[in-house]
Amino acid sequence: MTALHEDRVVGREPGHPAQHDTTPHDAGPDARPARPALRRLVGSAADGFAATWGTEPLLTRAADLPSGFEDLLSADAVDELVSRRGLRTPFLRVAKQGSTLPERAFTAGGGVGAAVGDQVSDDKLVRLFADGSTMVLQGLHRTWPALVDLSQDLAGDLGHPVQVNAYITPPQSRGFDDHYDVHDVFVLQVQGEKRWRIHQPVHPRPLRDQPWTAHRAAVEEEAAREPLLDVVLRPGDCLYLPRGYLHAATALGGVSTHLTIGVHPWTRHTLADQLVRAALADLGDDDEVRASLPLGARVEDPDSTADDLELVRERLLRAVAAVDAARVAGPLGAQARASQRAEPVGPLAQLRAAQEVDSSGSATGLALRAHLAATLEDRADGSALLRSRAGDLALPVADVEPVRDLLADEGRPEDGGAVAALGPDLARRLVLAGVLVPR
Repeated sequence: MTALHEDRVVGREPGHPAQHDTTPHDAGPDARPARPALRRLVGSAADGFAATWGTEPLLTRAADLPSGFEDLLSADAVDELVSRRGLRTPFLRVAKQGSTLPERAFTAGGGVGAAVGDQVSDDKLVRLFADGSTMVLQGLHRTWPALVDLSQDLAGDLGHPVQVNAYITPPQSRGFDDHYDVHDVFVLQVQGEKRWRIHQPVHPRPLRDQPWTAHRAAVEEEAAREPLLDVVLRPGDCLYLPRGYLHAATALGGVSTHLTIGVHPWTRHTLADQLVRAALADLGDDDEVRASLPLGARVEDPDSTADDLELVRERLLRAVAAVDAARVAGPLGAQARASQRAEPVGPLAQLRAAQEVDSSGSATGLALRAHLAATLEDRADGSALLRSRAGDLALPVADVEPVRDLLADEGRPEDGGAVAALGPDLARRLVLAGVLVPR
C-alpha cells in the first residue's frame, strides 16, 4: 500500500501489543463503553468516528478489535440457513462473475405440505457453489439471532437504519463487478481472505434513487485507474466504506465469507423531502394555488405557464418558510420506527409473563423492551398515545405518568425502578402490547 493507504489503516504500531480494552479512559470500572456495537467494528476509532462518518474509508485490523466475527455467522451457520431453515427468495441471491443468476437456478418446491415453489434448494446450491458462484444471504438482520442483536445495537449507536447481508465466495471467484452502493457499509471478514480494490467516487454521496448503473461509463473509467486502496481482508478485519466509493472484491485461496452491514443514512435530502411535503400540504388550503389554469393552457410551453409558475413559486417559498421543525420531525419519527424492528418477542413467552402478573399482582421480572423507540403524544384531555415499534397504545389519564416514568427510567429493574411501580393491570396491558418483556 502507499503511504496514503497506511494512514487510513487503524492498527498496531510496530512492536506494540494489541489493545483490546475499548473502555474510555475517563469511565469508571462499571461504566459501559460508549457506542459498544460500533467499537466492536472499529475499536478505539469509535471515539473520533464522527470525522470519518460518510467521508472516507477506514480499515481496522483484527489485532485492534475486541474479538473476531465467527460468532456472528460461522460456516456451519451458513449451511444451516440454506439447508434447514426453508429460506425463500429474496433472502438468497446467487451471482457469478458479476451477474445475478435467475431465481429458478437455485430454488425448488418445498415438498409435501409446503406449497411454496421458491424455497432455496440446497442440492442446486452445492453444484452452483462448486462451479464458482457466490451465495448472497440477504436480510440476516431479520433471520439470524446474533446479527439481529448486532444490527439493532449498531443502529442505536449510529442513529441510522441498518441491514445485514453475507457473501460466501468460492476460491478465486469474484461476485460483482466494480460498483458503488447507495448506503454506507461495514465489511466484516469472517472466513478466508478477500482482496478489495477501492476507487474514488464518481458520484459522491449518492441517494437511494441514484444507482451506479446511471453512471456506468464513469464507473468503468475510474475502475481502470490505480485504486485508492488495495488490501486483503483476513478473518477479524473490518473495512468501512461510505456510500459512493467504488469497490470490487475477489476471494483468495479458500472459501471467503464476509458480512456486509449496510447503513442507510438519514440525509439532508430526507429533511428537504419532508419539508416540501409539509409545505405542499399547506398549499392545499390556498384557493389561488388550487385554481385551474386558463382555458387553452399549454403546460408544455414555459411561456404559457410563466405567470402561474411565479405565483406558485412565491407561495411555495412562503409555505416552506412557515413549516416548523416539529412538522418535519413527526413524519420522520414514524419512518424511523418503521425502519428497524424492536427486540424480538415470543408470543408464548409474552402470554406467560402476562399470566404471571395476574397471579402475582406484581411487575417484578419485567423490563422495557429494547429498541422500542417509544414516545408519548399528550392529548388535550390529559390522556396520551404511546407510539412505538410495537404499535400505538391509547393510555387513559391515570396511566400516563407511570408510563412517562417508565420511558424516562428506560425500564431499569434495579432498586425497583419504574417497572416495579406499575400496577398489575397496566403492567399486563403493556406486556400484551409488546412494550414490557420478561427478563
